[in-house]
Amino acid sequence: MTEIAILSGKGGTGKTSLSAAFATLGKSVVVADCDVEASNLYLILQPENYHEEQFISGQKAIIDYQICDNCGLCIQYCRFKAISLLDNQVTISETACDGCMLCMRICPKTAINMVLSDKSRMYEGKFRKGLMVHARLEPGEENSGKLVSVVRKQARELSKQTGWETIIIDGPPGIGCPAISSVTGVRKVVIVTEPTRSGFHDMKRILELTGNFKVKSYVVINKYDLNMDITCQISDWCLDRKIPVTGKIPFEPGIVEAMLNCKSITEWLPGSEASQEIIHIWNKISSDE
Repeated sequence: MTEIAILSGKGGTGKTSLSAAFATLGKSVVVADCDVEASNLYLILQPENYHEEQFISGQKAIIDYQICDNCGLCIQYCRFKAISLLDNQVTISETACDGCMLCMRICPKTAINMVLSDKSRMYEGKFRKGLMVHARLEPGEENSGKLVSVVRKQARELSKQTGWETIIIDGPPGIGCPAISSVTGVRKVVIVTEPTRSGFHDMKRILELTGNFKVKSYVVINKYDLNMDITCQISDWCLDRKIPVTGKIPFEPGIVEAMLNCKSITEWLPGSEASQEIIHIWNKISSDE
């Protein structure tokens, strides 16, 4: 089983477009969309979801107003400032509540109870080249790193059941908990950057993260021809540190058109320079041991 994670230090670099292209190049694969806070790979791959599972991300406090006498003790003790007096009524902010249960324990009227945060979902389905697992973390709910782990675990189970050796992980941008959960235990990481100052800076941060996990990392410069000066700076920086720049994808307006038609660029314009470069990148990464 080979897990290949596609990551980026920032959003908007083309990470998901590259993940979609890799997923549709031919062999049957399992795809795990681990960008659980902004999952959108399914818009391109269009899986037929045949299984939906609830994800319990934590718990929140609620007030029984038939019992509450507005004493305000919970307001004094809430360290997250999630409880306030609004229109002369004690009110708990659902998004600010951390679920620590302190307010429930100190309420003299036992008017506060905890309810599960259960609106997040995980989905599993078939797409035209294999199977896909993706998830949606409900806004305001927590444990995004844990949900990523759940998505990856299910992807591994599908890989074992089908015998399909390759798992493609479309990870989240940045270096937070979801990214750490996406990269833990994988064999290869493809880092997608762009020739901008912010893209270069954030590429360094994600490479520092993957370096701490001792994961084999490959750099892909997307839209490289929009700024050749920074493209050369990125290439030289990687060369000095013996980090392979596996490919440079040219700017391709057809990528937007492909997405609007729910296709990857390698499906929509297979003969384009961008598609040919992506195929070259995939062949190099998948065959590199």
